Amino acid sequence: MQKKGLPAFIQKIITLVVLILIFPFFIGIIFLILIFDKFPIFFSQTRIGKEEKPFQILKFRTMNKAGNVTFLGKFLRKYSLDELPQLLNIIKGDMLLVGPRPLLPEYLALYSEKQKKRHLIKPGLSGWAQIKGRNTLSWQKKFELDVWYVENQSWILDLKIIVLTIKKIFIRPDGEIFAETFNGKN
Repeated sequence: MQKKGLPAFIQKIITLVVLILIFPFFIGIIFLILIFDKFPIFFSQTRIGKEEKPFQILKFRTMNKAGNVTFLGKFLRKYSLDELPQLLNIIKGDMLLVGPRPLLPEYLALYSEKQKKRHLIKPGLSGWAQIKGRNTLSWQKKFELDVWYVENQSWILDLKIIVLTIKKIFIRPDGEIFAETFNGKN
């Protein structure tokens, strides 16, 4: 399936401009993590991308060695700032600005045939499910929205998702910062 939304090169240009604009802010977050939470600064995890191929997603670290979310980590997660390093995943070509969020490899075996359609395109930093409710949605609803996006991509829809994502970042903080684990039935 060929992507009908914003072309990847345009999304990369937008991402590069955003990275340049937020660079001081990005460095500020790095210093805050160093001061309050120490090393490592980043967290890398295997996620599944287009055509079910694994890649390493990058995030700011928000948990301590005991697996508890730190005070700074709660703030970063609340405003989705822990996701900013994924802009580098976009530059690298693993992700796009818009698409279904990349999920863990252990979920692959649990997908229905329809849910697997989410892997026909590259995953995104934000997506239709994120602007429709993020972690307040059931897994079934998230997959339904992801598949709808895959089947209905357009430049206009991608631009709408980008604008609504920016709006949600600044207006949000309601809802959960954690999603329940997908088990194939929820």
